[in-house]
Amino acid sequence: MRLRTLVPVTAAVGAAAVGYVTVIERNWFALRQYQVPVLPPGTPPLRVLHISDTHLTPGRKRLLSWIRRLDDLDPHLVINTGDSISHPQAVRPLLDALGPLLDRPGAFVLGSNDMYAPEPHNPARYLTGASSHWRKPKEPDLPWEKLRDDLTAAGWLDLNNHRGRLTADGRDVALAGVHDSHIKRDRYEHIAGRADPSADLRIGVTHSPEPRLLDRFEADGYDLLLAGHTHGGQLCLPFYGALVTNCGIERERVSGLHRHPADGRAWLHISAGLGTSPWAPARFACRPEASLLTLVPRDAG
Repeated sequence: MRLRTLVPVTAAVGAAAVGYVTVIERNWFALRQYQVPVLPPGTPPLRVLHISDTHLTPGRKRLLSWIRRLDDLDPHLVINTGDSISHPQAVRPLLDALGPLLDRPGAFVLGSNDMYAPEPHNPARYLTGASSHWRKPKEPDLPWEKLRDDLTAAGWLDLNNHRGRLTADGRDVALAGVHDSHIKRDRYEHIAGRADPSADLRIGVTHSPEPRLLDRFEADGYDLLLAGHTHGGQLCLPFYGALVTNCGIERERVSGLHRHPADGRAWLHISAGLGTSPWAPARFACRPEASLLTLVPRDAG
C-alpha cells in the first residue's frame, strides 16, 4: 500500500520540479542593480545596462517582452556580452525587442552561440569540464554576420578584438573587447596597450571571463570589466551556489560584482544572463537576469 502511494507522489514531485526549473524560474527574470565606484571625483552617475546570453530562439515571448521594458531604465550606455541568438530566425526578433535601446550608445561582443547553433550533448560534460575543451565544428551555421552588421548599423560598437570610443551622457568612454575565448577566437594582442588615461571611463568587454584575459585588461588600466557566458552556473544549490562555471573563473565569482583581482583596482561584473541553451532549458536557484550598473565617483566608496 505504501509503495502504491509513494510512486505517484514521487512522480508528482518530480513533475513539479521539472515544471519549476523549465517554466517558472527560466522565465522569472530579475534586474540586478549595483553601484560601482569607477568615475573621476565630482562627476555625476552614469547608468550602464549589461545584457548577456539571451540565447534567443523562436517562441520566447516572455523574454522578448521583458527585454522591451529595459529601455524604461533610461541607461546612458548598453553593453551586450554575447550569445544573443541560438537560432537562424532569431536576429530580427532580438533587434525588435531591443528597440529604442539601439538608439542609445552601445557596444557588443559575440559568443560561440551567435555563430554555432547549440547541439545536444551529455550534460555531465559540464561537471567534468569537458565542455570547455573546444573542438572546431563545421562552418558557422547561424547568421552572426547579419547580427553584427545590424548592431553596427544601429550605431553600436563592434568590440570583437577591437578598440572603440563613444560618448555617453557627455562622458568620454574608451572601450576594448575580445571575441569569444571559449572558441579560441580571442586576439588580445590586437587591442593590447595602455587604455587611454585621458578618457573619463575605460571598459574592457569579453564574452567568457577567462582570468588570463581579465588580468590583461586590468594591467592595461581598464576600470570596469564586463563578461557573461557562465549563466551564473544555471543549476545551483541553495547555500552553496554554482556547481560549475564552464570557464576559468572560480566558482565564487560565477556572477555578480567583484574586484579583479581581489586586491586590484578594476571592477568585474559577470552577468548570469537572460537565457539558456534550447537543449538545457532549465534554471534552478539562478534566475535569468540583466544588470543596471550605476557608476559613481571613486571617492563615493
